[in-house]
Amino acid sequence: MDGGKIEMGWLRDTFLDPDDDSTEVERIRYAWAYILQIIGGYLMPDLSRSRVHLRWLLKLVDFRAAGELSWGSAALATLYREMCGATLPTKVKIRRCLSLLQSWAWFRFPFLRPRVDHPYTFPLITRWNHPASYARLPTSLEDIRLLLDQQSKAQFQWTPYEDPTIQTVIPDEFLQNPNAWHAKVALISYATVEMHQSDRVLRQFGCRQPIPVALEVFDDHNKIDL
Repeated sequence: MDGGKIEMGWLRDTFLDPDDDSTEVERIRYAWAYILQIIGGYLMPDLSRSRVHLRWLLKLVDFRAAGELSWGSAALATLYREMCGATLPTKVKIRRCLSLLQSWAWFRFPFLRPRVDHPYTFPLITRWNHPASYARLPTSLEDIRLLLDQQSKAQFQWTPYEDPTIQTVIPDEFLQNPNAWHAKVALISYATVEMHQSDRVLRQFGCRQPIPVALEVFDDHNKIDL
């Protein structure tokens, strides 16, 4: 234990893969340990990537209730918070689900992504698990910044998932209600609260013009609806 966090190596060594003779209690304990490792090693890792906070165990007591929680919202909230903190000049490292951020960037920045000769699969992030070619791609931070500065808006792929070869592997349930993509909501993970401001990135949803919204402007005495 270290400040409420536990070593994931200890979880792996203590809760071994269950076999056919395992009791229900042993299988439940293994599931708890396995999910904690996913949270601490992939979804919301800290800088060590070797420890996970036991507060997440409280959310796993009832598997049925845990399945109704928005784990994606928690992962995004902690990633957004970390991205804000990483802009500080004194910050040299960044944590949280960076593979999600990397996948988002590679799908939209074709001039920086590696070449992968493999059919698309779902989840789309698994595309980067296959062998890739990094030939002719810049490797230094200065060269990457220069390349980004030199690109025009037309050289960014704003709506990569409209590609028919990608849409064929996306389950229909994710395409049935496009209005959900424009949801502007608070993402909450314990004390971390971050706004998911989809209205600021409308171009990636195929929108060229701002979506009309109702604004309330307050002065000292009156409220004016715009």
